[in-house]
Amino acid sequence: VQLQASGGGLVQAGASLRVSCVLSGGALRIYTMAWFRQAPGKERGFVAAITWSGGTFHEDSVKGRFTISRDNAKNTVSLQMNSLKPADTGVYFCAAGRPIVSAIGDSSMYYYWGQGTQVTVSS
Repeated sequence: VQLQASGGGLVQAGASLRVSCVLSGGALRIYTMAWFRQAPGKERGFVAAITWSGGTFHEDSVKGRFTISRDNAKNTVSLQMNSLKPADTGVYFCAAGRPIVSAIGDSSMYYYWGQGTQVTVSS
């Protein structure tokens, strides 16, 4: 299984951006898919996840601004990011795994990772 992320870029605060991730070599439908991000000098942190059945989870700081979605037919998971802030800057990684719900934000529960896409939000 391989994950390929795309869609990052440089935007101003308040703008929107959509990042996507395509899974190849397997079936996305059997996995919980998640997005993590890593800011310079910080550890990788959970952003959002969507279970195989469509349940969604979003980290508190992005609730109401970010929305994770999946298209099993296209083997794709996306993260729509609105009202972006400079604090959202970082490398965004997609991941695939089968964590239990209580561990859905634990990066060690995910088997496969994409290469990351840079999102930079200027003030």
